[in-house]
Amino acid sequence: MRMADSSTDLLTSPLHERHVALGAKFGEFGGWSMPLEYAGGGVAKEHTAVREAVGIFDVSHLGKATVRGPGAAAYVNACLSNDLGRIAPGKAQYTLCLDDATGGIIDDLIAYYKDDEHVFLIPNAANTTEVVRRLAASAPEGVSVTNHHRDYVVLAVQGPKSDEVLDAVGLPSGHEYMSFAEAPFEAPSGEISDVTVCRTGYTGERGYELVAANEVAGALWDALLAAGAPYGILASGLGARDTLRTEMGYPLHGQDISPTINPLEGGVGWAVGWKKEAFWGREVLLPVKEAGPKRILRGIIATGRAIPRPHMSASISPHLLIGEVTSGTFSPTLKQGIGLVLISATVDPEAEIGIDVRGRREIFQLTRPPFVPSHVREQ
Repeated sequence: MRMADSSTDLLTSPLHERHVALGAKFGEFGGWSMPLEYAGGGVAKEHTAVREAVGIFDVSHLGKATVRGPGAAAYVNACLSNDLGRIAPGKAQYTLCLDDATGGIIDDLIAYYKDDEHVFLIPNAANTTEVVRRLAASAPEGVSVTNHHRDYVVLAVQGPKSDEVLDAVGLPSGHEYMSFAEAPFEAPSGEISDVTVCRTGYTGERGYELVAANEVAGALWDALLAAGAPYGILASGLGARDTLRTEMGYPLHGQDISPTINPLEGGVGWAVGWKKEAFWGREVLLPVKEAGPKRILRGIIATGRAIPRPHMSASISPHLLIGEVTSGTFSPTLKQGIGLVLISATVDPEAEIGIDVRGRREIFQLTRPPFVPSHVREQ
């Protein structure tokens, strides 16, 4: 198993050699070298496979951490933004790690509520060390916080045929959105590992994310690709993952949300348990919630052929700047430029605005994502 690239000092997935064999083009993500797209596919084909059939992503660069011990779930609930009390063991929850002093978003992550003494976290790659550090720094006696960043493979099987693929390899499917189940997977070598299968993803399609020990990573990847062949499965890179998530309006940490952007500005205030007695950032955010944010993340769609890109300036008139693009791309589904823009909250949410695209002021319509229908909750 390769875990570091000696020429670049980037970490690599346990599946790196398989990606190389598939002709992957690689890019850097949070200190990892991960597939952007594959030969014979490309972003548009991989994107379409997920929307219409099924795709498989290696997202092993995502963080993995455990919080364990008496009162572990209660401790996590007192730190992270969302309210674990809203869900039961066996469910997962989107939540935020906020800075206690500013309310800015240190990371957005998924919490797997296993039981009252065990919470498994999946942070973003670049933020894992900081999330673990903050949780460990104030953990009560008997509660441990462990960084498992390199210990597990994470695969995302996404698309309307994802259930059929999991069924074919004997893994659980069909459970409720944001719930997880565990089942053993046996590699041809005889190695057996429990696989956690969570009904979630970052594409807007029905799908699952699988967490398994590195020892079975290759066999699991091979089995899923073989099982998906009759349905047109494609190995899909992080390029398609980005276009898919942008069509949903899902924020990307480091672009759309960050330590300088709070949940109300970033459109993820719904992931805050406002009635909880404690979470990091609570005291600074309550007045912001009362007064309303001064800027807000909104969707934009081109009225012409322009494609927005991050950091392009936004204006309500040629000489009145109101913010900037945080994410932008060409939508393979809509065949139009779409994106997210952080702008003044005083701007009419249905207004047309200008985006400076390489020196030309192009017109975009403000809108509320998703840009295409979401199917994540369909049973």
